[in-house]
Amino acid sequence: MEEMIRLENITKKFDDNIIIPKINLTIYDGEFVTLLGPSGCGKTTLLRMIAGLETPTTGKVYIDNEDVTALAPYKRNVNMVFQNYALFPHMTVRENIRFGLLMKKVPREEQDQRIDQVLYLTQLEKLQDRLPQQMSGGQQQRVAIARALVNNPKVLLLDEPLGALDYKLRKKMQLELKNLQHGLGLTFIYVTHDQEEALTMSDRVIIINAGRIEQDDAPNKLYNEPASTFVANFVGESNFFTEENSPTIVIRPEKINLRPEEVDETKLPEGQAPSKYFGTVVDLVFCGNIDKVYVRLDNNNQIVMTYQYFDDVKRWQIDDRVGIWWFDKDEVKVNA
Repeated sequence: MEEMIRLENITKKFDDNIIIPKINLTIYDGEFVTLLGPSGCGKTTLLRMIAGLETPTTGKVYIDNEDVTALAPYKRNVNMVFQNYALFPHMTVRENIRFGLLMKKVPREEQDQRIDQVLYLTQLEKLQDRLPQQMSGGQQQRVAIARALVNNPKVLLLDEPLGALDYKLRKKMQLELKNLQHGLGLTFIYVTHDQEEALTMSDRVIIINAGRIEQDDAPNKLYNEPASTFVANFVGESNFFTEENSPTIVIRPEKINLRPEEVDETKLPEGQAPSKYFGTVVDLVFCGNIDKVYVRLDNNNQIVMTYQYFDDVKRWQIDDRVGIWWFDKDEVKVNA
């Protein structure tokens, strides 16, 4: 794969506040890469440095092997989509999309050809004469993307573009965005603090914590092989067990099993393991397709969470006494 973006020894300070201590990062042509992390971790600052809206304190930004660190945003072959869309309210969809081409003095005939193409790609052909206020949030979001795509950028930067949408529309737009990126073959760099969104859409997810890269991996590896307790805690739900003189062990809730405390563990069925802990069910939380079952362990009062599926034969209740077991192969050892 060809390199598209390279951040080399990037740091960023605002006054005496160090936002990014030091980052090196390479993103390749055609990738969908998500920068994921909590609010204030530096992910949007990184995106803005790629766009040219912020300047690194030290280090260099390369786009398509060109040093663009000192280049103005309009001279970089990237476009950015923001959460608020920033559409011109007095312009129709077609006029909003045309605006950037007018600024670049693209010939009128080429303008129309490129606008027609992105209207088709974003399924906005029938809406091209509407004003933004006559459209839904999802439709406005597609206009913002079309306006960015019409400039033929090499990289599309998206700063939490789905954050203002309701849950169902956000899920729909996640799939639309991923399919659009796949069809165009463009490099997408996406910023979000929503871990489910990152896992759904991305080829690579880069976990940012306090301006540092905690882990850079495929979504399934982030979930199944977290590199630290921060990653394990931020991506999905986890139970943590620390044994004396041992590293922290992560067990995902779906890997934890429960059995009645009175079961004779010398006569376990094949395919089951002995209980590692015993405890009491203290809470049940309905979550649609599952219940979350919370168990307080006897030995240290730690709360462990597992899932109860509706087709399970045994239905757990509060105050049930249980044994907790899992297979050793499902343990993931992580750094603190």
